[in-house]
Amino acid sequence: MADKELRAVLVGCGGMANAWMKNALEMPGLRLVGLVDINPTAARAMAEKYQLPAEVVFPTLKAALKKTKAEVVFDVTIPAAHDKVVIEALKAGCHVLGEKPMSDTLAKAKKMVATSKRARRTYAVTQNYRYTPQTASVSSFLRRGGVGRIEEVHADFFIGAHFGGFRDMMAHPLLLDMAIHTFDACRFLTGADPANVYCHAYNPKRSWYKGAASASAIFEMSNGLVFNYRGSWCAEGLNTPWGSHWRIVGDKGSLTWDGGDQVRCQTIKPGGKHAFVSEMQDINVPQLQLAHSGHAGVMSEFLGCIRNRRKPSTICDDNIKSLAMVFAAVESARTKKRVKVKW
Repeated sequence: MADKELRAVLVGCGGMANAWMKNALEMPGLRLVGLVDINPTAARAMAEKYQLPAEVVFPTLKAALKKTKAEVVFDVTIPAAHDKVVIEALKAGCHVLGEKPMSDTLAKAKKMVATSKRARRTYAVTQNYRYTPQTASVSSFLRRGGVGRIEEVHADFFIGAHFGGFRDMMAHPLLLDMAIHTFDACRFLTGADPANVYCHAYNPKRSWYKGAASASAIFEMSNGLVFNYRGSWCAEGLNTPWGSHWRIVGDKGSLTWDGGDQVRCQTIKPGGKHAFVSEMQDINVPQLQLAHSGHAGVMSEFLGCIRNRRKPSTICDDNIKSLAMVFAAVESARTKKRVKVKW
């Protein structure tokens, strides 16, 4: 298996699939052998765009797997369709890498995890924000005790995103489609798991979304850590990076990160003066290098794990914890109460 070329079928040929196509076609040891979409025209257009033969287009996943004998399925469908695609692929003996979020309901996600275990096949989710040099560097630094015991995490996400399409009609476009990136990043940066949440979600008058495009959530995490999230998808001007702005506070100091290249850390200076505020020292955060980042990073790790029988960072039975944070936040917003995060 380690040296074998893996064959892959991609399901869902909308706009999001372009990033998948580019990386799949450039990934060593991978051959894209099938494209599937409920709209045959979209699949044919995708094949033509990337100069693939018409023979790679199939009307259904079942037909594609029967013909190609693929070992891998990439699920790039809408959230409501993830469970059907993933479960069919797993039952057919394929490993699956799918778009986030895992599903549009937690019940479906639990069924997907259970199917993966029964089938003994890997199902992982593309939390691509984990796979950047900056995220890896900050996570490594924090987990090695860079600011001591982490007690507070604050993340701000503000982008005026004019998508059009299904997101404009979602009940909770920010929480259901985007916040999972920040929620998952908090877990990755700190190693903490969610326990409880109180969330207020709302839709400002300026919003072009039908549902709640803004939200504030306070998560109680494991080991007493508190995670404070503030976000909006209808905030025009002074946009944050897609990776959010972060402030992480420990018992030895604080780290700020702009979600991009700017990271600062200060810790209490040993033997320093302790007046109204403690005397601090600047600490360098070592920068890690990654062979692949973003979608390519997710895909590369996923394929390597299949070949070497390891678990990817975003394996489904771990990633469901990030999804559970989303649905608990939505439930809290609906009930106006503190909600336990369950998965």
